[in-house]
Amino acid sequence: MNFKSSLKYLVSYLLEKESVAILKKYKPKIVAITGTVGKTSTRDAVFAALSQFVHARKSPKNFNTDIGVPLTIIGRGNPGADLLGWLNVLLEGLILIILPNHYPEWLVLEVGTDRPGDIADLARWLKPDIVIITKLSKVPVHVEAFKNPEELFNEKGNLVRALKEGGTLILNADDEDVMEYRTFTDENIVLFGSTEESDISASHYEIVYDEGGKPTGICFDVSVKGEVYAVRLPDTLGEQHMSHVLAAMAVCKLLGESLAVAAKSFHKEEPTPGRMRLIPGKNGATIIDDTYNSSPAALEEALNTLEQVKGKRKIAIIGDMLELGKYSSEEHRKAGERAGEIADIFATVGVRAKHMGAREELQFNNSTEAAEFMKGEVREGDVVLVKGSQGVRVEKVVEALMAEPEKKKKLLVRQDEEWEKR
Repeated sequence: MNFKSSLKYLVSYLLEKESVAILKKYKPKIVAITGTVGKTSTRDAVFAALSQFVHARKSPKNFNTDIGVPLTIIGRGNPGADLLGWLNVLLEGLILIILPNHYPEWLVLEVGTDRPGDIADLARWLKPDIVIITKLSKVPVHVEAFKNPEELFNEKGNLVRALKEGGTLILNADDEDVMEYRTFTDENIVLFGSTEESDISASHYEIVYDEGGKPTGICFDVSVKGEVYAVRLPDTLGEQHMSHVLAAMAVCKLLGESLAVAAKSFHKEEPTPGRMRLIPGKNGATIIDDTYNSSPAALEEALNTLEQVKGKRKIAIIGDMLELGKYSSEEHRKAGERAGEIADIFATVGVRAKHMGAREELQFNNSTEAAEFMKGEVREGDVVLVKGSQGVRVEKVVEALMAEPEKKKKLLVRQDEEWEKR
């Protein structure tokens, strides 16, 4: 183990020990969220609703690892390569342990995995009051680090096994694989979705348009034991957002809070950058920015939305889906067939995405090439979907197509200094 690896291990070890001590001292309730699709949007929805009633804190960005989760518990950002910054983080954790503090009553934590053992290590000391499983996919992201999807499924199951006694497991009843987690615990289970056995469900999904015919958001109804609550989400698209809201409403129901108040909270919430966010484009176009990450299931959802939305022309700019291992070529091919059926103009970004089969002149090696070409192509009434995995950086395409690129730091993903250098 070299010096850098040793230092990272030491920092991780100290962060864990401090986190355990902080949780023991302040005893916050914990909502832990995992899945292969929709973790971050569900985290944001839960926080939006929960914070109407209690002092809550959520994971910032994608703080969902053995480093990110403790940073959220301590309440600090990631200092990156700044050694002094890490010393300050550890000092802040120590101060929380020693001195009294107005600590959050609830923590809303996103929990992910890049490799075997990630969640198992967290589950040794993180004991959630509520675990939410969002959605799985037959070919999930990060599967190349695991022997097979089943091993990844079991890894995520470690979070379910970590539930506190008397805790609650909230499951997406529309996903048959997610429903298998019912066998992982004897604790209380709440189901959300469209099935008859769902405790909380959504219906009447609609895309909302302005007077000029441009999409401005979505609306739908949430039903809980005969009671119906209208939900409106501005500046975003996609039926998948109904699941995020249902999970959040389920949490509020467990706490006995007003679901009417929770439902209204979403209308005031800023959409999460890079997750089906609507952004005004050049020349009167509309951009659907889904550039945070990509996987077969998430891409399918995005393309379904592109098919549903009204527009003079539909444009799909799709980047590589990374970390699919042996499934990569076939999944790109299938996604390309679907995109070709829906889009009037279909462009790809990256080597893997060439398997999608776009016309040769619309196959770009990188986001810079795609951005330069596509900014001269969009026009009034176009609806442009942009999606790809993090490493492809297709948010650069969105920046080139934005009507107001000066707002990029507020609206787009990966705008901090660390990403700007890559």
